[in-house]
Amino acid sequence: MINLIRNELMKIFRRPGTYVMIGILLVIISVTGIFMKYNLVEEEPNVTEEWKPVLQQENEALKKQLESSPIKMEQEYYKKQIAINEYRIEHDIPFREKYNVWSFVKENSELILLAGLFTIVISAGIVASEFNWGTIKLLLIRPINRSKILLSKYLTVLLFALLMIGILFGFSALLGAILFGFPEQALPYLNYFNGKVSEQHIVVHLIIYYGLGSIEMIMLTTMAFMISSVFRNSSLAIGLSLFLMFTGGQFTALLSMKFDWAKYILFANTNLMQYIEGTPLLVGMTMSFSIIMLIIYFVIFQFLAFYVFKKRDVAA
Repeated sequence: MINLIRNELMKIFRRPGTYVMIGILLVIISVTGIFMKYNLVEEEPNVTEEWKPVLQQENEALKKQLESSPIKMEQEYYKKQIAINEYRIEHDIPFREKYNVWSFVKENSELILLAGLFTIVISAGIVASEFNWGTIKLLLIRPINRSKILLSKYLTVLLFALLMIGILFGFSALLGAILFGFPEQALPYLNYFNGKVSEQHIVVHLIIYYGLGSIEMIMLTTMAFMISSVFRNSSLAIGLSLFLMFTGGQFTALLSMKFDWAKYILFANTNLMQYIEGTPLLVGMTMSFSIIMLIIYFVIFQFLAFYVFKKRDVAA
């Protein structure tokens, strides 16, 4: 299996396009950092010491909104904000700090979408290209089980996804440290769960944040891999996956306004951060429910990919 994965990685990194994708990611991170350094950050006002009265006034306004709101999701949001504000006041934790390396790393989490786009391109072509180039026959004449061959390709895609996220996180941290420096004492991230507020080290939070933020990328990559295996068409896999990447969440949000069954749609469950930093898309949704739905979709995608690949006539 290790030799198969090594072989697949060699194929990927022999292509100039792979280095172009990595280069684009690095350039965008660099441009973002320079822009933040010489434009937005310089305009940032100094952190004031008079932050407690601001939070107290905010809590008074939130409590009034909580009393008048008939929507349960809004009520949960107000309760969360009030609890976090009260925790900040009680434990002397300001709600903002000067822009630093960790601020930059968190902002660049938006580029997970770009890393996902590049991973989808790799995933969509890793099987379909073998059929297009006719090299699939050279693979299958070996005394290796077809499932093992396909599994090695999928694991290679996951390794590439991990590499892209690692580059995004690592280079953002390196560049952020150079441009903005480390804070003297980084403020902890305040996590609100089951009505309780707890402190979490900012680095631990960012690792979890990037990990959960990659769920949608992994699911769409898996879907692209399935389409590539079933239809042997990389263009279809890329086109459909990217279309769903950019529109799936919006369509799901619109459907959720009228239909409760929208919670069973894949894109209603890919954003697990909604249970940590926001509110669920629909009342009654929980992290356990979303994880179960993600597992079901994952199993379906993998079953279709492996079943069709094993049954396919290579000569066709």
